[in-house]
Amino acid sequence: MNIHIQSGRVLQQQQTTWIAPTQDLYIENGKIAGIGQAPAGFVAQKVIDARDKLVMPGLINSHTHAYMSVFRNYADDLSFEDWLFGKIMPAEDALEPEDAYWCNLLSCLEMIGTGTTCFLDMHMFGGQSVRAAQESGLRAVISRGLVGESPQDPAATLRLNQAFEEMEAAKGNDNIRFMLAPHAIYSCGGPLLEYLGELAREKGLGLHIHVAESQNEFDNCLKEHGCSPVKYLDSLHVFQAPTVAAHCVHLTEEDMEILAERGVSVATNPVSNMKLGNGFAPVPSLMEKGVNLCVGTDGASSNNVLNMFRELSVLALIHKGAEKKAQCISAGEALQMGTRNGAKALGLEHLTGSVEVGKAADLVLLDLTKPWLQPVNDIPASLIYSANGAEVDTVLVDGRILLERGEYKTLDEERIRAEMERIRRKYLR
Repeated sequence: MNIHIQSGRVLQQQQTTWIAPTQDLYIENGKIAGIGQAPAGFVAQKVIDARDKLVMPGLINSHTHAYMSVFRNYADDLSFEDWLFGKIMPAEDALEPEDAYWCNLLSCLEMIGTGTTCFLDMHMFGGQSVRAAQESGLRAVISRGLVGESPQDPAATLRLNQAFEEMEAAKGNDNIRFMLAPHAIYSCGGPLLEYLGELAREKGLGLHIHVAESQNEFDNCLKEHGCSPVKYLDSLHVFQAPTVAAHCVHLTEEDMEILAERGVSVATNPVSNMKLGNGFAPVPSLMEKGVNLCVGTDGASSNNVLNMFRELSVLALIHKGAEKKAQCISAGEALQMGTRNGAKALGLEHLTGSVEVGKAADLVLLDLTKPWLQPVNDIPASLIYSANGAEVDTVLVDGRILLERGEYKTLDEERIRAEMERIRRKYLR
């Protein structure tokens, strides 16, 4: 569909500066075909009035577990170990695949409604994350969580087969990409980690892994392997494949240098890390080292929302306070982490993450008339320090409208709510 977005403030990045002049935007075959001027022969099939709206790149959630929405507000105020091993893992084991599908749909509903157009998911239910993402219309990079001691471990073999079955089934859908996802160093043995690094390079896939999330993980790695989690993974050549390392809370100076040298993207999850008492990733130091930093919400069981506007606001604010330096992370830098940097981490920088001619029309229209955004003095500051997701008016992915003036176009919100109540009663009554 050819879409003409009229008279919106179009947010673009020029090096480190963000500008948002009022101009028209033209979408053709799912791509941005013109900004300010219509392409030759353009005929609009739909016109969107964007007066008093900001047209911005969709946000990119660079680390989440979409199936975990059923565990929202379920296992709170616990230590990381009690939360994960005592409550979440046993509940996950009981969850059935069809129910996980509806949990995924709820997460897609929430992400669309708060301005996310692309997400990187680590899941444990074959096919359900892909199925939900396809139905929602979101852009997604899917990774089946992998565990086991070695490539011959039955658990590893089963999950790896599921991962490749998903990839085969989704062929032809350009909005769905894949990574391999060794869960963590405490759930994957060295032989499996090394093998998955080799396999990722062979298949041209990226890796998605939890790294140095808790102090116990760091201490146990030091005890068992004589080095930090980052150094351990590097010794296994894991980082020779493009890697998104989630969390990275507990890092040494040498760790940060390794991450920078290997081109690892770090997905920081500030709310989840705080809530589970794990601390803060050393984001300012990672920025100084030149590491590509992106942002994830983690799952709803540890956040408890998948709202990237909240995540970006918390990201900017906590480090200002922790570092006692107001200039620590600027609003513009935080916004870049949630858009362009996320696209780079997911290997999609050629396709999404910014509003440019030739890129996919992955766009969010925000209502700038909301009282908490008035007056609009500075757009990046408005988005990071004032916005909360309630301003999201319209969402497009690849030129397809997923949300229009607050109404979902691809998902049945009422049905999803009803299914989630059924699932809650079934597992968490």
